[in-house]
Amino acid sequence: MSSRILIADDNVANRELLEAYLATVDCELETAVDGADTLEKVESFKPDLILLDVMMPKLSGFEVCKQLKENPKTSGVMILMVTALSELGDIERGVSAGTDDFLSKPVNRIELTKRVENMLKLKGTTDELERLRQYIQEMEER
Repeated sequence: MSSRILIADDNVANRELLEAYLATVDCELETAVDGADTLEKVESFKPDLILLDVMMPKLSGFEVCKQLKENPKTSGVMILMVTALSELGDIERGVSAGTDDFLSKPVNRIELTKRVENMLKLKGTTDELERLRQYIQEMEER
């Protein structure tokens, strides 16, 4: 089963660029055009990883990240904030919201694909660990 990646950015050129850069990664891609659309797509698409722009209409990337990380159903989704913001305060705000990593714009293709591949490996390992934990718990309850 291939991984699922949601690209959330209000700028169509940015979405298309990220999609093109991820063409070599074995994954299913979906896009969202603003913060509210991102939350809707997370529910229907169930991504493993979100490439999340910070400056979006309706809900900022910070707000989207915070909502996803506070919800037990979506807290395990990996979030890579892709942003032009680079001030220390912005980074702290992203960390407080629960982001897993940052990538600065303009995005470097090699850096993006490597980070995405590493985050997807980590997500797969985390998911497998959780399945094993649940299995052990079920066996202990018998």
